[in-house]
Amino acid sequence: MESTHHQVSTIQPQPVNKDKIRKLIRIAVILGIITSIEFFLALSMPRGVLLTSVFIMLTLVKAFYIVSEFMHLKYEVKVMIWSIILPMVLVVWLIIALITEGGSVFKAKFF
Repeated sequence: MESTHHQVSTIQPQPVNKDKIRKLIRIAVILGIITSIEFFLALSMPRGVLLTSVFIMLTLVKAFYIVSEFMHLKYEVKVMIWSIILPMVLVVWLIIALITEGGSVFKAKFF
């Protein structure tokens, strides 16, 4: 009978990369500041179109920042960035146009 020897592999801990930790803390602080601005505006401003517009803008800023940092989009070539951002802007514009003008279909008299 043949005996098989299993080599035991050990896990070697990696040294802490302080630059990555500082970058993650900076990202968390920036997103926390934007979120706290949203909370402050939600508690202090009257409800309406202005507040909704500000929320949408701040949400898009946070989404763009998250995509640029965690999906490394800001390190890509400019053409790829615009090929992602431009369709997103057009889709947002389409949604806004459909929401604002969609009710006029029922008010129009065709005959």
